[in-house]
Amino acid sequence: MLETIDLTLSLDRDAYVREITRRQIELRELGYQVYLRKRPVVIAFEGWDAGGKGGAIKRITEKLDPRGYVVYPIAAPHGEDKTRHYLYRFWRRLPERGQIAIFDRSWYGRVLVERVEGFAKEEEWKRAFKEINSFERQLRDFGTILAKFWIHISQEEQFRRFEERKAIGYKAWKLTDEDWRNRGKWSEYEEAVEEMLVKTSTKTAPWCLVEGNDKYWARVKVLGRLVEILSAELGYQPADPLKHGAKEKVSRKHAEADHLAGTGKTRKKRAKKRK
Repeated sequence: MLETIDLTLSLDRDAYVREITRRQIELRELGYQVYLRKRPVVIAFEGWDAGGKGGAIKRITEKLDPRGYVVYPIAAPHGEDKTRHYLYRFWRRLPERGQIAIFDRSWYGRVLVERVEGFAKEEEWKRAFKEINSFERQLRDFGTILAKFWIHISQEEQFRRFEERKAIGYKAWKLTDEDWRNRGKWSEYEEAVEEMLVKTSTKTAPWCLVEGNDKYWARVKVLGRLVEILSAELGYQPADPLKHGAKEKVSRKHAEADHLAGTGKTRKKRAKKRK
């Protein structure tokens, strides 16, 4: 499945700015509809290290009402979460009606990192496919809007981004020894990802695969797909802000023209009366 993803897809800067602005304004409108209609929304992100998950999440939330969403960065479980079933920490972070929960990594860690690194026994991660499908089916049956994104990049692009992070001070904190070590297990992770996509992309909770080598393309695709999902689930189509803006400009021009024409007629009437 991963080999079918076209990683050459890209956008230039002008197209990116135009499209990301369009989608952010539409998402803001849809976010308000989520609140009005009291639908819980869950958005899950998975992908390679340095794949661009954080950048996509930042663009999603940039223009949303901050009272309407929460972002959960998921790392290794600790404390009470570590003593319970792996899905427990996600159950207790589910959003209330009218709220959006965004997971930067998710319950899929069970069949990815825990599988590859040996943190879960073979029978545990194999059983997890059914558990996850059941979990997501319960969310959907409850009325939750669910969106799942896998952001895919090439091994070469990941290396380039790692080197960039290492060289830029404010990005260096994102790079760890574990990230470099995981590159050595690329084929094992790839196998795990393939099986995950095949076994957990269901009719009610399908995966959206995102071509991530070009960050502009990836961000626009994520936001565009999210607009599609929310619009379909809410039965609400937000107005295209760019077309709407163009119509407003035309309307203003017509109004100004009518006003000027009306002013001209009034002046002519006044001139006739004086005669």
